[in-house]
Amino acid sequence: MRKIITLLFIGFITLSINAQEKKLVEKVQDPNAPEFKFDTEIIDYGKIDQNANGVRVFKFTNVGKSPLIITKIKSSCGCTVPKKPTEPIMPGETGEIEVKYATNRLGGFSKMLTITSNASEPIKRLRIKGIVTKPESAIEKKKSIISS
Repeated sequence: MRKIITLLFIGFITLSINAQEKKLVEKVQDPNAPEFKFDTEIIDYGKIDQNANGVRVFKFTNVGKSPLIITKIKSSCGCTVPKKPTEPIMPGETGEIEVKYATNRLGGFSKMLTITSNASEPIKRLRIKGIVTKPESAIEKKKSIISS
């Protein structure tokens, strides 16, 4: 009797989990929803000098049929500060997301930005990456001091 009840319980749990997954997949998209089209989803700083200007811009266009409203942008680290547009982006218009990376830390970096909006894809992820190096002049000064 215990085995039958256990099997029925496992079967019930499996069916309820499966039913919830189908609900998520069957979500109907609004054909008039706003939609992002980014020029690029990754900004590569390349090699950048320490304490250099770390401001870059992600440019996008609203290719949907209704106004695009960005509600929140969250960065994966406190060293990356995003700035979102304050006004809705109308269909066909372009917008910008400004990102400032703190270039005072030496070494490679790869940070993620998570955008929450009313777009057909409500959560969008962008990435910045690069390598912060010591300025050339500082390295040359050290070499000249050592060689003399």
